[in-house]
Amino acid sequence: MTVDPVAVQRVSDLGLVPLPVPPPLRPCDGERVPDPLLHAKDNDSTPRPEAPMTNGPEVRDAQRAHWQSTFQTNPEMYGAEPSEPGAYAVDLFARAQAHHILELGAGQGRDTRAFLNAGLTVTALDYSPNALADLEKAADAAGTTSRLTTVVHDVRQPLPLPDASVDAVFSHMLFNMALVTPELHALTAEVHRVLRPAGLHVYTVRHTGDAHYGAGISHGDDMFENGGFLVHFFDRALVDRLATDFTLVDLTAFEEGGLPRRLWRITLRRDEAK
Repeated sequence: MTVDPVAVQRVSDLGLVPLPVPPPLRPCDGERVPDPLLHAKDNDSTPRPEAPMTNGPEVRDAQRAHWQSTFQTNPEMYGAEPSEPGAYAVDLFARAQAHHILELGAGQGRDTRAFLNAGLTVTALDYSPNALADLEKAADAAGTTSRLTTVVHDVRQPLPLPDASVDAVFSHMLFNMALVTPELHALTAEVHRVLRPAGLHVYTVRHTGDAHYGAGISHGDDMFENGGFLVHFFDRALVDRLATDFTLVDLTAFEEGGLPRRLWRITLRRDEAK
């Protein structure tokens, strides 16, 4: 991993389009979220008690069924407006002159719709057919279906795209799903494979400073289950390990929701030489 000289402060000049750089993501009150974890490498030398790993097929199947049921019960679970990271990505991808976007864990498509409305072509993956059906209906109503491809897909499997076929990859909390660390590394390698050289990877994760970290049922590997949802919380060291073969362009802390959830928004650029 290489680190941009202004990484973890603001988005650097990507060397793609000489336009002004937007401010980093901020919470609703306009103040930057103070986050002592943001600038510190994870304390690998301090062991944390871990529960035995319990992320077998039965847990994964239960999580998939839970999400499918949730989307079926709540067809507008997240609303139609894009998330803050989604709005950031729309602007970033436009400045980078990206055209084809891969969205992982698109769900019902609140961010997908924003990408489509901005004129981008989107391949949207999710393992919930119900969620993708809702997205397709919304795109049909907006007249953007010609630029949308939806694929029911589990990201534990290789991504169904050719090498170097997309300009950017986006996901909002997909990396927090019930994925053990080796699966996260495999997924990141797949993201690297499908990205064109200098392509962008923007993803968000809840981190170990979140109020739900350590609460609920432990599944090991920094994964905890609350309210039926299993979350893999990230520490800074995991962010850095997953950034191998990328340049870290930006790492910004922000908050979302009523708890609030505490997250990082990570922007990576695929190294051209790798």
